[in-house]
Amino acid sequence: MAAAVANGLANGHRSHLTNGQATTPFSIISNASQRRFSDIPSNIDIPVSENNIDEVVELNLEGLPDDPTELCTVLENENAAKHFWMTISLAYAKQGDISNAIEILNKGLVYLAKGPPKEKVGLYSCLCWLYLWKSRDAPRVVREGQNGDGDEPQNKDDYLKLAMGALNDASKINPSFPPLFLARGILSLLRASLQPPSKPLAPGQVEHSERDETLRQALKCFDDASRVSAGRNMMAVLGKARALFSLGRYAQALDCYQEVLSKMPHLQDPDPRVGIGCCLWQLNFFEEAKQAWQRALDLNPSSKIATILMGIYYVHESAKYSTTDPAFGPLYKKAMTTYTQKAFKLDQDLPLTCATFGNYFLLRHAWTTVESLARKSIELTDVNAVASDGWYLLARKEHYQDPPNVAKAGDFYSRADNARGGGDRGFLPAKLGMAQIQVLSDNLDGAKFSLEKIIQHSKSLEAMMLLGTLYAQDIFKSQILGLKEDKSNEIKRAVANLEAVRMSWKDSKKGLQPDSSLLICLARLYEAEQPEKSLQCLLQVEELALAEIPESDQPTDAEDEESFRAKMREMLSPQLLNNVGCFQYQAEKFDQARETLQIALTACVKTGEKDDTVDTDALVTTISYNLARTYEASNLNDEARQVYEGILERHSDYVDARTRLVYLDLYHRRDAEAGQAMLALYDLDQSNMEVRSLYGWYLSKAKRRTTNAAEDQEQRHYKHTLQHHDKHDRYALTGMGNIWLTIARDMRRDTDQEKEKRRKTYERAVEFFDKALLLDPRNAYAAHGIGIALAEDKRDFHTAVQIFQKLRDSIRDANIYINLGHIYGELKQYQRAIENYEVALTKHRANDPQILACIGRTWLLKAKQEKSVAAMKSSLEYSLRALDLAPEQIHFKFNVAFVQIQLAQLIYSLPETQRTLVDVEAAAEGLDQAIESFTGIAKAKNPPYPKHDLEQRANMGKNTMRKQLERAIQQQREYEEANAHKIEEARLIREVELKKKDDERRKREDEAAERKRKLAEERQRLAEQAREMAERKAEEEKARDEAEYTEDSETGEKIKRKKKRAMAAERSGGKRKKKGGDEDDGIVSDGEGESGTDAAPREKKKRGTRRKSADSGAGGDSADGGSSRKKRRKLARKGGERGQDKFKSSELIIDSDSEGLDGLDGVDSSSKRPGTADTGDAEDGVEKEDVVMKELGLEDSEDDQDEDDAVRSRRKKVSRRIEDDEDEDEDEEDEDEDEEDEEDEGKGGGGITGDGDGAAIGDRTGDPMAKGASEIDTQSGFVAEVQANQGLEDSD
Repeated sequence: MAAAVANGLANGHRSHLTNGQATTPFSIISNASQRRFSDIPSNIDIPVSENNIDEVVELNLEGLPDDPTELCTVLENENAAKHFWMTISLAYAKQGDISNAIEILNKGLVYLAKGPPKEKVGLYSCLCWLYLWKSRDAPRVVREGQNGDGDEPQNKDDYLKLAMGALNDASKINPSFPPLFLARGILSLLRASLQPPSKPLAPGQVEHSERDETLRQALKCFDDASRVSAGRNMMAVLGKARALFSLGRYAQALDCYQEVLSKMPHLQDPDPRVGIGCCLWQLNFFEEAKQAWQRALDLNPSSKIATILMGIYYVHESAKYSTTDPAFGPLYKKAMTTYTQKAFKLDQDLPLTCATFGNYFLLRHAWTTVESLARKSIELTDVNAVASDGWYLLARKEHYQDPPNVAKAGDFYSRADNARGGGDRGFLPAKLGMAQIQVLSDNLDGAKFSLEKIIQHSKSLEAMMLLGTLYAQDIFKSQILGLKEDKSNEIKRAVANLEAVRMSWKDSKKGLQPDSSLLICLARLYEAEQPEKSLQCLLQVEELALAEIPESDQPTDAEDEESFRAKMREMLSPQLLNNVGCFQYQAEKFDQARETLQIALTACVKTGEKDDTVDTDALVTTISYNLARTYEASNLNDEARQVYEGILERHSDYVDARTRLVYLDLYHRRDAEAGQAMLALYDLDQSNMEVRSLYGWYLSKAKRRTTNAAEDQEQRHYKHTLQHHDKHDRYALTGMGNIWLTIARDMRRDTDQEKEKRRKTYERAVEFFDKALLLDPRNAYAAHGIGIALAEDKRDFHTAVQIFQKLRDSIRDANIYINLGHIYGELKQYQRAIENYEVALTKHRANDPQILACIGRTWLLKAKQEKSVAAMKSSLEYSLRALDLAPEQIHFKFNVAFVQIQLAQLIYSLPETQRTLVDVEAAAEGLDQAIESFTGIAKAKNPPYPKHDLEQRANMGKNTMRKQLERAIQQQREYEEANAHKIEEARLIREVELKKKDDERRKREDEAAERKRKLAEERQRLAEQAREMAERKAEEEKARDEAEYTEDSETGEKIKRKKKRAMAAERSGGKRKKKGGDEDDGIVSDGEGESGTDAAPREKKKRGTRRKSADSGAGGDSADGGSSRKKRRKLARKGGERGQDKFKSSELIIDSDSEGLDGLDGVDSSSKRPGTADTGDAEDGVEKEDVVMKELGLEDSEDDQDEDDAVRSRRKKVSRRIEDDEDEDEDEEDEDEDEEDEEDEGKGGGGITGDGDGAAIGDRTGDPMAKGASEIDTQSGFVAEVQANQGLEDSD
């Protein structure tokens, strides 16, 4: 249904042209018709045509007769004008009688044929619109069983042809008549709706189908209509939007609808909001589309198209959930009852509503109602997509019936697909339906081809699932029939498609629910090749089944989570649990398999209680047998025996259980009683192939080995099986191959004739293995035999290794790893050989002396190759373990003695540096044991080697090797004693060196600690000085503040004391002007205001004031707004004869560090004169600081060196000053007079100098507190810099 929305909303129904609404003024929508025909009066007066008679014929337009013939006669007799004909026709149209309206217009055209042609243009235009109206009401196709007159129009196409004729006649008279452009556009739209959709094109190609060309023609007509109306014709814009929508240009269509809404926000008939919602839907903005349609419903609650669109929105929302999800029901109910049913009540013939409502009745199997609604949606729509939905409804109706009408369903599916373009585009649900019909028709190849094509273009998950299932069914059918066809490609395709569907479940955005049937199908496909994946699929099915258990049925008496899950699993299907247990057993997860099968037995009981029709006895028997097998795998043989015996008590003819009991007796007891049980079983059922296989295995263990095949009982048994029971028995063929392989291995090969005979015997064994592989390509045991033949006969170890490596995961038997160890040993890859032997020990062969002997032999070969004592000891260890397990085996005793001899020889041959005295003594002891063993073996009845050779080897050990080891012991003892003395001397020397280094380190640590102590003391002293300075500065600041205030002689209040300089300036009438007439040089002292008029008299210029910026210091407008000449002053000495140089204005960058240091230590810095830009000042300051730091005992440590270097680098910067390059020689009289004033006022002190840069610090006004404040500032700056340099904490 979502597809119907996507493609079918544009046209809607008869009276809804633009996304469900009409664009012609003659379309009626229930109550909207009155608004559209509001200009039609209820009565008209037709004047009488007789001369000089002023009479009229009054006509009631609301009570028009059914037959308009009399009215036409009246109009003709009275020579009525054109507008009377038009008005009466529209009155009929207002009442919905379109046929009579058309008849009146046709008669009017006949009557006006002799008149001016221009009078007929309006009638032709009106006639065209009425035909278009009839086209919307007419069926799309002729209804079945309906036979009309041949001359009468019957479907939409017939009325469109009549409309085209009327339009052409009007165009001949006046082709530029404005209403004709709009009518031609509407006609093109309706023609395009009847034309089939365009076929899919290759990328980059432009569509040139008939439908697209018609829509482009409609676009041109609407543009012309909009042009001639200067953009005021909103119906033309709506028509353009509809054409763009049909072309799939949804964004442009959305712009047009929004343009109409912005210019006519109150327009409801047609409603552009419906079109906006449709465009947003196509652009995947579903929520925004819903809002647009809801707004349309708010403005017009009776809008049927907006109502059904809201219903489709909620159908789409419900599709996001499965039918079992609680959220599905409310959404679907709201879609059907609140909206779809309401829309159906508003108009029962609206095709989109019929198609939507038909799906609901299809689910309820109301076939008659589905048929009726589907036919309406097909016959009454002018939208291909809605017609497609109707055909799809009919197809599903025929498909769902029992039995399904395959022929009709296929035909209807095909029509539904073609209505949307067919081919690669088409209607996806219809394509899937056709594939299902092909499956029902047993046309599986055709169904696969169709689905492959669908997947190629759409990646449909439904198509993938159906295609994967079809391939899987072919595979399962072939397995059941026992066909030997190669189905590997089908398996790959089935798995690929089903896994793609399975992966899509993980995407939460798609909202898909897992399907148990798909997982079970995947489990069956994975069973042969990847059983672990089969187990994963079944476990996922189990989780889905657990999730479906209703809460009311869940156990409430569980003690913990584990017991709760176990009780929950008891409610599952016993078949599912049995399969899970089998795969767990195959994966060697025996404990889990045993637990699962035990739960499955409990589930059988509960299933029998719920459903009496289930054969629980068969399920219990099968599951019990599988449970006994898990007991066997876990070495719980007594439990397994009890289960088998229980099965036989209920079913004594259960041969498999009896066979397993006999096997347990043969494997563990191997006595006469077990043999008798085997013979009894064989006599009981000799035709059972499982029994015959077990009997062959029994013969292979109990027979006497011989090189004559005719005398071999096992060979005769397998031959009898192949000849009389089953010539394709794979076990018998593999057994025959093993027999010939054993015979070939034991044959002599001294002469060429014997070698040739042995080779042919190997070839005969390979023939049996090849035949078994032809019958079963997965017969790992036959492949194993071929690998052994290649290694033993052809010496083709590399090919054999490849075969055995592929078989490791299939057989999981110790023999595979043993053979791999043999081959790697032949290839001299001893480490790999040992690893494979070790794995074989873990395969239930931990106490197998043969494997231990093989490992000992491999370690021996590795030790000889690498001359490794450790490897030789490992060889001896494994040889001893094998002897402990089988002490009666004389060849194991020989192995131990031989390894002891080899170990003694190896240790004797090694230099003293590679052996120890303990090793040599142990080798001597082992040699004695080997001599004793060889002597005893030589006296045995059947020694593994000739007696003479054994005695000779024992004598060699006594006479030669024993003496060699004695000398080796003496040499090794002397070497180790001498080496121990050297080691002791080296140790002592090393201890002395370490002690010396420790002493030096402790000394450095003590010195560093002392430096840190001194530094801490100095820091504390400096901090105390800084605190004292800060306190003194605060006191002086307080005293200066108190000195600045005095009591007013008149009022007695404290007022700020005026400076003498300021009072003198007041007495003199203002500031003194500078030489040259400049009142101000742009430099304002601390006491001046901005204006210069209200401020106190200017103080003596201070040295060290901050440098002005380029804009302010270079001069500017004076205080009175006049412009003054810019001056730049040079901060330099006036003359060298004065003790304390003065500056007019300066920006002197003072090194506060050096200044503070000089002031602190009392160093005389007065000799350093200001006025120079030499960099030597900074360098001298740094040198002085270094001297002071040394005097204070604060020399830089190694850790502080980098920090000091950075500080020195900063201090070495050149002192900068702002110099005037104009008018250097200022009037000195002003300054002299200033100095005289200061002297007259008592010379409050010139302040203390800094570090030689000449910046006189202090207030020149004579305030006694200024000097102290300046002095504190200088010292404070020093303290801050010293603290930064030395890393001190600021006490302030």
